[in-house]
Amino acid sequence: MLIDLKRLDIPLGQRVLLKDVIWQEFEAILEELGEHRASKVAYEHGILEIMTPLPEHERSKETVSDLVKAILEELDIEFLSLGSTTFKKQFMSKAIEPDNCFYIKNESAVRGKDRLDLTVDPPPDLALEIDVTSRTHSNIYEALGVPELWRFEKGKLQINVLEDGKYLESEFSPNFPNLPLTEVIPQYLNRCDSQGRNKTMKAFRAWVREQMQ
Repeated sequence: MLIDLKRLDIPLGQRVLLKDVIWQEFEAILEELGEHRASKVAYEHGILEIMTPLPEHERSKETVSDLVKAILEELDIEFLSLGSTTFKKQFMSKAIEPDNCFYIKNESAVRGKDRLDLTVDPPPDLALEIDVTSRTHSNIYEALGVPELWRFEKGKLQINVLEDGKYLESEFSPNFPNLPLTEVIPQYLNRCDSQGRNKTMKAFRAWVREQMQ
């Protein structure tokens, strides 16, 4: 690469687009960026996007992720949360790093694996994207075959379900079909900002248990 990535200074909430990046260069950039970084990347057909999230983005990401984990724990469903793992398919020239992702139905298929290869391993069952200053690359998630994509934007939760290779917006999550999450998740996210995390999580867990009865 002609660009020295260590000299790139991307302000919080901003993104940089690199064009005409071939796959081998993309792989080299990933290695140079390393795993322990604040930035996220998306890659499609030679265009590489590098984005650094705002604190608002990270706060919402952590809270929504905690709410998802609370549901899975209360329902006693085994899961694996892999954060912003890089998911990629070279023959499609596509790669993405979600804000968070969860293996639920396919948890046992990837349990204990340190490296995932989407040519043989299933994609995550659920991906989460918090849209504050950047847009969700839904077409990349579609191409990678992620069955369910959550987008949280402007205080609203949108659940997208993959059908025939395209996302269709749904009122309910296939993973949690009996829970009105598009309505409830934003409520508890706002509650967390006003009442604090621990108090909110206890109340949310109690709500999930009520729905199970």
